Amino acid sequence: MSVSVVIPALNEGPTVAQVVEAVLADDPLEVLVIDADSTDNTAFEAARAGATVLNWREILGTPTIPGKGESLWRGVAAARGDIVAFVDADLTSFRPGMITKLVAPFADESIHLVKADYVRTFGDHTTGGGRVTELTAKPLLRMLFPELAHIRQPLGGEYAIRRSTALTLPFVAGYGVEVGLLIDVASHLGTSSIAQVDLGTRSHNHQSLEALSSMADVVAATILNRFGHDIDVLQRDPLD
Repeated sequence: MSVSVVIPALNEGPTVAQVVEAVLADDPLEVLVIDADSTDNTAFEAARAGATVLNWREILGTPTIPGKGESLWRGVAAARGDIVAFVDADLTSFRPGMITKLVAPFADESIHLVKADYVRTFGDHTTGGGRVTELTAKPLLRMLFPELAHIRQPLGGEYAIRRSTALTLPFVAGYGVEVGLLIDVASHLGTSSIAQVDLGTRSHNHQSLEALSSMADVVAATILNRFGHDIDVLQRDPLD
């Protein structure tokens, strides 16, 4: 079972190298940093740490559309592994061994998606992070998709999916990509195809309320779209 790690990155020069180094310690088939036109030293730092850096425009040869999900979609297209693991580039707490834990459940052939479970820090506090998760995603999932209410980090950027499965699914272009994939896998393959793995604590750079409000809009629109409401969500069609 080969593993490709895809790290979407946009101006994450201060943190991307340590994330790449932690991932490489688990000896995956490849580590791909998908650089969405960073204007800082992200590409240099990622390459220096040992990653293969691909500008998102180099993959598939089609014009890009804004959003994290676009980088993940293109990362799946570029990946060669049986399993694709996604890791955010702004983490300050990613450690060696986490990729190994994240992909372990795929030994069971019925598992198609593995979500990381962790405690979200907030500044100097050991809890309190994940404001969009707690105030937008989880309430809507409890109401509309109660079978997914047990997923503790539905928006977490650390997760893994069988590439063969990822190729058959649409990817929301923006920050709704995680919850969109979660709902789609459950809808197509059942909730029993989704596993969770405890990865301890997650720390990353926190964004302003203005930025979080924009994320919440996309997350809410994605959940409502998947429930059947006539709400447009910008997304990429399946690669397969």
